[in-house]
Amino acid sequence: MNKLLIVCLISLGNFLLFGQAVKLDSLLVVLEKCKSDTSKIMTLISLSKSELEMRNYEEARKYADSALALSLKIRFPKGAAAAFSEIGYIFKEQSVYGKALDFHFKSLKINEVLKNKKAVARNYYGIGQAYYWLANYPLAYEYYQKALKANEALGNGAAVASGLRNLGWVSHRMGEEKAAIIFFERALKISENLMDTSGNANSYHGMGLAYNDLGNYDKALESDFKALLLNREMGDKVFVARCLNAIGMAYHTMGKSTNAIIYADSALNMAKDLKMFGMVADVNLNKAKYFISLQKLPEAYRSLQNCIQISMELDLKSLMSESYKLLAFIEADKKHFEKAYNSYILYKETEDSIYNLEKSKKIDNLEMQYLFDKKEAAIKAEQDKKNALSDKEMQKQKLVRNGFIGGFAVVLIFAGVFFTQRNKIKKGKQRSDELLLNILPSEVAEELKAKGNSDAKLIDEATVLFTDFKGFTQLSEKLPPKELVAEINTCFSAFDYIMQRHGVEKIKTIGDAYMAAGGLPTPNKTHAEDVIKAALEIQDFMHRHKAEKEAEGKLFFEIRIGVHTGPVVAGIVGIKKFAYDIWGDTVNTASRMESSGEVGKVNISGTTYELVKDKFNCINRGKILAKGKGEIDMYFADGKI
Repeated sequence: MNKLLIVCLISLGNFLLFGQAVKLDSLLVVLEKCKSDTSKIMTLISLSKSELEMRNYEEARKYADSALALSLKIRFPKGAAAAFSEIGYIFKEQSVYGKALDFHFKSLKINEVLKNKKAVARNYYGIGQAYYWLANYPLAYEYYQKALKANEALGNGAAVASGLRNLGWVSHRMGEEKAAIIFFERALKISENLMDTSGNANSYHGMGLAYNDLGNYDKALESDFKALLLNREMGDKVFVARCLNAIGMAYHTMGKSTNAIIYADSALNMAKDLKMFGMVADVNLNKAKYFISLQKLPEAYRSLQNCIQISMELDLKSLMSESYKLLAFIEADKKHFEKAYNSYILYKETEDSIYNLEKSKKIDNLEMQYLFDKKEAAIKAEQDKKNALSDKEMQKQKLVRNGFIGGFAVVLIFAGVFFTQRNKIKKGKQRSDELLLNILPSEVAEELKAKGNSDAKLIDEATVLFTDFKGFTQLSEKLPPKELVAEINTCFSAFDYIMQRHGVEKIKTIGDAYMAAGGLPTPNKTHAEDVIKAALEIQDFMHRHKAEKEAEGKLFFEIRIGVHTGPVVAGIVGIKKFAYDIWGDTVNTASRMESSGEVGKVNISGTTYELVKDKFNCINRGKILAKGKGEIDMYFADGKI
């Protein structure tokens, strides 16, 4: 880059800062001249936005709080909704994602009542962002999709491009790299037409990470450097830092960890200067991986400790989980087995809690309305404080583990026993509620807490899905145990995400079989359609996964899927370890649909076909003999009509 260009970029940066200052001064003048309270409120919101753009978080919050207080005083719901939303974005920029989520939901409740479609779309986007950074990717995907559809209906091209990029990022986090690239490419076309340099840079950045995970390192670095150049030209230090981090990751996967550390250090210094604490934690985790590959374990240990400290403060569970896992192996390598044991326990506990947010989202602070009084707010704040103290106390108790373990293999065995038995331990209402919601549908959990028991229910019509891997026993003999378990986990984790997206309840896994059902615990009329959509998405996932494994020259699973509709009895079994289960002839018939199907196909009964025949293309197989059931009308579901 020549000297003239550098001077131009510096001048541009100074000009932009000058422009922001002029804008703030103008808004302050407008504020002084406002004759009505409503005009004053919206001007305060604009001032907050301007301060946030300059990363002056305290000033931004001051103006937003003033707008909120005045809105509540004069009962101006539009202003209150805008203030709640703005406070949500301020918390997001400060990496306090739980509070960001609270305020966005408060704003959404008001905007839905006001039928303010543009504001609702922005709320969906803010909620999606909060869930994304809380590592709840299924809900992030859901709300980003809502935002995208809302902006498409509004004809907002820039917001549509942004929505596609968001879906690209979520797909990347969920390991769906090919889908991520498609989203980023679609967004890139729109932002190029709009001459949106920032949007182009963001898309290139996402494509670089996706290509890196696919092993296409040349494409990854090409995209990363394009993003870096565009962001440097714009003077966007935030994304320059992110691009530097991405380039480091690409070099690491290419086996050039020394180069990776150089770029990571640059990213880390910028993130610290910008007070991007979430990114500081992320880069520290990446540096630890680079140091480990270079056998520099003391340096890796220090980076992990830095990551954990920040992640605990910001509740970044995914970073905490991975850091604890790496710490356990480093400590075991040093033969510090007791420390390794404690780190492993913390890793498993954090990992288990990552996706609890969706089922525990029915909390009081999301139901509060914008006109709650100060007394209610004080009670809420006090309760939150008690809950936080309770969590900290429980974590301290769990860290106090005695005993010396003779080797890390034994550590894992004891850890497994510990986690099998931990549901017996009740150390506070919040923790027990989280565990309950993790193993039971929310409606059943609420009934159990209220009554002390849950009644079994006859569901007149539900749709049951079974999957099973072809030749699992033979394949398991060819794969190493670790690789076999990892492969099953990859598939079942993907199935879990798919069920969540389509509102289908996972019932259980039995070996290599997976069972789920739609239309329960709360009956609905879309259960058959929901389950078929989920089944077809599983089918598509397994086809893609097979192609990837074949390309790598590795063994792969093939799947049969069966679906049947009918009445079931649903309820809780067990006394000490609850499990939500279903029974009845419908379950048995659904299992026969799976075993009577063909590999790679979704085999449905005639009963299910009658409910979905107007929505999906189905191939009539005629009457097929099913073990213990006689002849049953069967169809292959083959995509939407």
